[in-house]
Amino acid sequence: EVQLQASGGGLVQAGGSLRLSCAASGFTHDNYVIEWFRQAPGKKREGVASISGTDGKTYYADSVKGRFTIDADTSNKTVYLQMNSLETEDTAVYYCAAAMWYHTVVLGTEDYFDYWGQGTQVTVSS
Repeated sequence: EVQLQASGGGLVQAGGSLRLSCAASGFTHDNYVIEWFRQAPGKKREGVASISGTDGKTYYADSVKGRFTIDADTSNKTVYLQMNSLETEDTAVYYCAAAMWYHTVVLGTEDYFDYWGQGTQVTVSS
């Protein structure tokens, strides 16, 4: 069974950095997409960044381009989200999710994602 475990959230000042981890287990093939979503209080959940297990291609929301980097360590089956130059607007609960049997999906399309990790809180103070 596919399971995802998100971690790495915390409290950081604006301009600081955090690195989120999504430990994956139960994957039996590389045909998947892992995406980081976030949900701020009172707002709809949105896709932040995704990576394809097939070819490693990455996609980013415009709001985080140039600041966030998603990458994967296949040896320990972990996907990371490096978040730099954090802004107060980045405050949210961050989730990682897996869409199986897809090479790529449109960023933020939750319907594709069957497996979700628990959220990890990121709070950016001014």
